[in-house]
Amino acid sequence: MPLLHSILHATNFSRPFLSTLVPSIGLAFAVQGAVAVPSIIAQSERFYDLSGSLTYLSCTALSLYLPSIRARAAAAAAGSPKPAWPSVLGALSGGAGGLNWRQVVLSAAVSIWATRLGSYLFARISASNGTDSRFDNIRTSPPKFLVAFFAQATWVSTCLLPVIALNALPASTFAALPGIISLTDILGLLLYFGGISLEVAADRQKNKWLQEKREKKHSEEFLTRGLWSKSRHPNYAGESTLWTGIATLAGGVLVSSAGQAGMGLAGGVGGRVLGAAMAAASPAFVTALLLKVSGIPMSEEKYDKRYGDRKDYQEWKKNTPMFIPKF
Repeated sequence: MPLLHSILHATNFSRPFLSTLVPSIGLAFAVQGAVAVPSIIAQSERFYDLSGSLTYLSCTALSLYLPSIRARAAAAAAGSPKPAWPSVLGALSGGAGGLNWRQVVLSAAVSIWATRLGSYLFARISASNGTDSRFDNIRTSPPKFLVAFFAQATWVSTCLLPVIALNALPASTFAALPGIISLTDILGLLLYFGGISLEVAADRQKNKWLQEKREKKHSEEFLTRGLWSKSRHPNYAGESTLWTGIATLAGGVLVSSAGQAGMGLAGGVGGRVLGAAMAAASPAFVTALLLKVSGIPMSEEKYDKRYGDRKDYQEWKKNTPMFIPKF
C-alpha cells in the first residue's frame, strides 16, 4: 500500500511520541473535512454530530495501534516476520503485550462516551427530520459550515489530547513506572465513573420526564426533580467531571519521570508543565465550552426567555446551583 507507506514516512519524526501524536490529531481534521464536503453540498447537518463521535473513535483507535502499524510496516519492508498485534486482554491482565492497561482503559472510556453521545444525538436529529436549529444560519453558507466542521475537529483533538498523548508513549515508559497502579490512576477512574454515571442518570431522568410529559402524566414546564433539583445542569457537570478523570489518570503518567522520557523530554520543570498542560487542556476546554459558549449559556437564555417571569422558575433558579450539584 504505497499511500500508507507514504503517510507513515511523512509522519516518522525523530521523536516516536510525535509520530503517533501528530497523525492522530491530523486524522481528526481529515475525517471532518471528508464529512464536510458532502454536507456542504447537500446543505445538511444530519451527520454533523455523528461524525464527531466517529472522529473520537477513529482517532482513539489510531493512536492506540499506530505504533504497531509502524512496526509491522517496517518488518514487511525489511522482509522480516511481522510482529503480532498487541493484545488488549493481555494489557488488562498485566501481560507484556505492547499495550498498558491505562491505554486500554482510557481508550475504552472515551469510546463508551463517544458511542453513547453519537447514537443519542443522531437519534435526536433523525427525529427532527435531520435539522438542528443551531445550523439555521450556517448550513446555507459554505464558509461558515466548513468552519463548524473544523471547529469540531479542534474540539475532538483538544478533548482527546491526554488520551492520544498517553497512547503515544512507548511500552518502556509504563515498564519504568513504579507499581501497577498509582493514586492518580485511582482518582482518575473514580472521577470518570462518577462523572459518566452523573451524566447518564441526569439524561435518563430528563428523557423520562419528557416522555411522561408527552403522555400527559404531568403538566410541568421545566424539570426540577431528581438530580435537576441538585443542579440546573447536572448532565454538564457530569461531562466536565469525566474528562477531568481522564486527564487526571493520563496526567499522572505524563508528568512522571518515565512519562517525560517517553515524550522525549529531559524531565525538568518545563517538561512537567507541558505534560500537565496536555492533560489539563481537555477538561479546561470542555468546561469552558459548557460554561461560556454552547452549553449552559444557550440553555439558560432559552429558559429565561420562556419562564423568566414565573415565580416558581425564579425560586428554582435561586435555590439550585447552576453547575456543581449540591447534595
